Amino acid sequence: MAFFLRHVAAQDLPPHDDECVHLPIVHSTNINYFSTKRGVQLQLANRSDVAYYAQLSIGTPPQPVFVQLDTGSFELWVNPDCTTVSGADAVFCERVGQYDATKSSTANSLGTTRTLKYGIGKANISYVTDTISLAGSTTSLQGVQFGMATSTEDASSGILGIGYGNGIATRYLNFLDQLRAQNATRVKAFTLALGSKESQEGVIVFGGIDTSKFGGRLAKLPIIPAEQSPDRVPRFWVNMESVSLTPPSGGNRVYQGGNMPVFLDSGSTMTLLPPNLTRAIASDFGGQAPDTNGFIRIDCGLTALNGTLNFAFDGVIIKVPYKELIREVTSNPPACFLGITPSERFALLGDTFLRSAYAVFDLETDSIWMTQAANCGSNPAALNSVQDLSAATGACGLESPRVNSTSSSLAPSVGNGSSDDNDVSTSAGSPVSGTGSQGRPPPTSLASKCTWSITGIVGGLGAAVALHLFMSS
Repeated sequence: MAFFLRHVAAQDLPPHDDECVHLPIVHSTNINYFSTKRGVQLQLANRSDVAYYAQLSIGTPPQPVFVQLDTGSFELWVNPDCTTVSGADAVFCERVGQYDATKSSTANSLGTTRTLKYGIGKANISYVTDTISLAGSTTSLQGVQFGMATSTEDASSGILGIGYGNGIATRYLNFLDQLRAQNATRVKAFTLALGSKESQEGVIVFGGIDTSKFGGRLAKLPIIPAEQSPDRVPRFWVNMESVSLTPPSGGNRVYQGGNMPVFLDSGSTMTLLPPNLTRAIASDFGGQAPDTNGFIRIDCGLTALNGTLNFAFDGVIIKVPYKELIREVTSNPPACFLGITPSERFALLGDTFLRSAYAVFDLETDSIWMTQAANCGSNPAALNSVQDLSAATGACGLESPRVNSTSSSLAPSVGNGSSDDNDVSTSAGSPVSGTGSQGRPPPTSLASKCTWSITGIVGGLGAAVALHLFMSS
């Protein structure tokens, strides 16, 4: 399981301006970037078994460190304790890199500490500030505050939280705040397109959008204020209107209990839904009872079928193909699991949903702009204003399905599933690849260029941020 990345030199970076930062997300199965067919296989129960990572270059001179990209948290921290994980998780942990403040001339210890707790794992951190440079940009972020772990539990990498920051979820400017404050972006917003399993790459754009990753217009969804949300935490909560199934045979089955608040969490491999709703969906997939970790085993043959699980919001429906919804685990024989687990606490839409959605996280108007993900090239552009999003049109020629207020007739589902209900996350119709109107320009209010970061370890040349997907299949 050798782990090698394609080396990229600074001169390979295309021209840019400093109005947004465009970062490729590359799956570990993409042999154009990795010398083996996959990265390290992680344990099924670990939160990182399928996850998305950013490579940051921290300090002077730069020290490359991988961190997990997480829209569900708010802070950046590094240096997990690899002795608290075992097996392949420990191997992976050793390869994400460590930051040594004593080797950076720009490091400054703040003398304050905190304990960060997650759904799985926790980190005791000590705060420091240091420089974080951005690949392909002449500008580095100066004096960025983050945590150095003094001890961790069940963590195989550090975490880059890109949720709300200063005055809302933190008492200091977090990474996302600093991008705007130091004029790396014009707006406090970012777009996320994780990419399908088949495409093997996606993109995140801080301060801009990529019109080649969706079709049609974006639907604007208000973020639910923290005081009105299920956990009273300022996360990216939105209202979901329904969940339905379109089996390969056609028709549409709407499940009961699909109207609820959900939050978008790239740090979660799985989608979490209420037990009754999860049970109904699992029944239609021929699922067994959840195991001790909450995973529901299903037939791997379903990945070859053309059905979708559909998530409806105000003005848009995101269709998640079976293949994107199902987690495929390399074993002998292969094992497959439904990408949804039951939760009594709250509902979240994790990577099994987000791979099929194109989402803009707008922290200026507290909105999520969302539509069906697609892929017809690469066209990142900076936003002059978040108001430009209302006119943004995707270049892929794929119009996202709109919610029809008049209910359609239901058809029999795949299995014998019932329609249950309850309350307490997963991905969209088949991505378009190499099709659509690629020649359509972005809206005129968008800047024409965007700062690029190229995947890879750029030894000593200042490349800062690159996102990677390490998959077990």
